Amino acid sequence: MQTYSLLDLSPVPEGGSAADALANTRDLARTADGLGFYRFWLAEHHNMPGIASAATAVVIGHVAAATSRMRIGAGGIMLPNHAPLMVAEQFGTLATLFPNRIDLGLGRAPGTDMQTARALRRHMAPEDSFPQDVVELLSYLDDPDPAAPVRAVPGAGTHVPVWMLGSSLYGAQLAAYLGLPYAFASHFAPDLLGDALATYRQTFRPSKWLDRPYAMMAVGVTAADTDEEAALLRSSQILAFARLRTGRPGKLPRPTDDLSEIPAPVMAQVRQALSCSATGSATTIRRELAALIERYGPDEVMITGMIHDHAARLKSVTIAAEVLDGLTTAPTA
Repeated sequence: MQTYSLLDLSPVPEGGSAADALANTRDLARTADGLGFYRFWLAEHHNMPGIASAATAVVIGHVAAATSRMRIGAGGIMLPNHAPLMVAEQFGTLATLFPNRIDLGLGRAPGTDMQTARALRRHMAPEDSFPQDVVELLSYLDDPDPAAPVRAVPGAGTHVPVWMLGSSLYGAQLAAYLGLPYAFASHFAPDLLGDALATYRQTFRPSKWLDRPYAMMAVGVTAADTDEEAALLRSSQILAFARLRTGRPGKLPRPTDDLSEIPAPVMAQVRQALSCSATGSATTIRRELAALIERYGPDEVMITGMIHDHAARLKSVTIAAEVLDGLTTAPTA
């Protein structure tokens, strides 16, 4: 692992508001900026009461203006919800305002339920145009072409780094074919992580954007002074994920020792979905993170954690940064 980064979903806590969530995101980013995190990414989700980052490009600007060192980006923008030109204009504008600090991760899923997807897209095409849309978007961010009938302004010539995101083999194959960096969503869908990374590395084709494969894995991290405290803090995410899985999304719950509302089959699904994680004291998460890094060999680890109390989340990130710093190695030549 060469470096480590942070993914924030701008969680809206029970008892709080979207304004609180966005203020907390800004404060978290400032903290992460001083702790050595390389990137800070936000994700596009819609119609979810517990996530405030729906207008992802706007929140990226909010965070970039509050920080000075980290790269700020999307992990990701759900491209089927948008016209490639508008995404290029938005991220071209961000790159113009914050030079050499903006990343653009692209996902193929809608990031919501199908009814909301229809509300976003208005007219849903039956064919899958995702690969063509990615190539079109890349062209808008490339060197300006005076002969092009349509150009992104701002956007053309900004060369915003584009990442392929995924939780299956599809994104790995497309990232390898196009020669793009690849990020796997193992923090909530770890089942195909090993296969996807192997596929990406074995079939990667060097490109104008990247000369060798570069893979990121996402890991859930909840850190505290003790294992018991960390387990309690993580109960918020477990409960929120279970409610989402059973069609009852809401704000991020307060931590609790009582998870009896979750049926046993659902709990088993949630535990598996969130299994690519490290929870506990610094000693415990060091051991668990080291094992994941040894097993999968990522170039970069991006951590994330849904913690109800903002102060506890800042402490978790602080502990994690110290641990991750000790696990980094110099990049290979």
